[in-house]
Amino acid sequence: MLKKRVITALWGIPLLIAAVWFDQPLPWFSVLVAVWGMLAVYEFYRLVDVRKVRSLAIFGLLWTLLFIISRDSDLLSILESRFNPSLFTPFLLTSAVVLPLIWLLLRSGKDRTFISWAWTVAGILYVGWLLGYLVAIRGVDDGRNWVFYTMFVVFASDTAAFFIGRAFGRRKLAPQISPGKTWEGAIGGIFGSAIISLFFILPTPLILPFSWWQALILGIIISIFGQAGDLAESLLKRNAGVKDSSDRISVPGHGGFLDRIDSVVFAGVVVYYYVVWVVQ
Repeated sequence: MLKKRVITALWGIPLLIAAVWFDQPLPWFSVLVAVWGMLAVYEFYRLVDVRKVRSLAIFGLLWTLLFIISRDSDLLSILESRFNPSLFTPFLLTSAVVLPLIWLLLRSGKDRTFISWAWTVAGILYVGWLLGYLVAIRGVDDGRNWVFYTMFVVFASDTAAFFIGRAFGRRKLAPQISPGKTWEGAIGGIFGSAIISLFFILPTPLILPFSWWQALILGIIISIFGQAGDLAESLLKRNAGVKDSSDRISVPGHGGFLDRIDSVVFAGVVVYYYVVWVVQ
């Protein structure tokens, strides 16, 4: 498993760096996030299907894609020339709630209709809405560096939690949700993310406009929220009775595609609102 993790990182991280760095003339990062989101939400609906709940997967896939690409700054500038782009996201949100419910109502007489609607909307919001924040981060000032910051701080948290948990883990963090996670690993993840966060105050091409104590606090908060996102996805898998989110399409050594966004979706929200509320 460890060997597969390392091999995947050796090709996956350079691909991510290239997509973020060379985001022009084509929005490669938005495309990468959109593809990842589509695969992840597909896995989400397959987990729901395991519980004998039939979701509207095709609808969910389409609206997930729309939510992600609608946060691309270049697309927003195009929309601005035609109508008020600030109304586009509320329109998507409204249609994501209303349209699948109408569709299910037309199929009256079906059992568990409301549950099907709820899980359909949940997949769109959990993957499409939250993952869209990563694309939105790329469009802010110093967006490239903020994306790198988000991803590498999350990677540091996950990696430190994994190795320290394996080496020193004794006290279970949430045994009913994820028996393998420990308090020692969680604390190690916080230290790992804080250390990498401090790297972004150094005079390098990736430097970001915050002080050392802001970097330290933000790194800790990202780790906490990222680990909470990991536990949330573990709870979903436990309810579905599976170990990984996918047994068909997977990232070698890392489980399914949904497994790889569990920490990132919550962390992206934290970084985005930090940038728009504190930095800009």
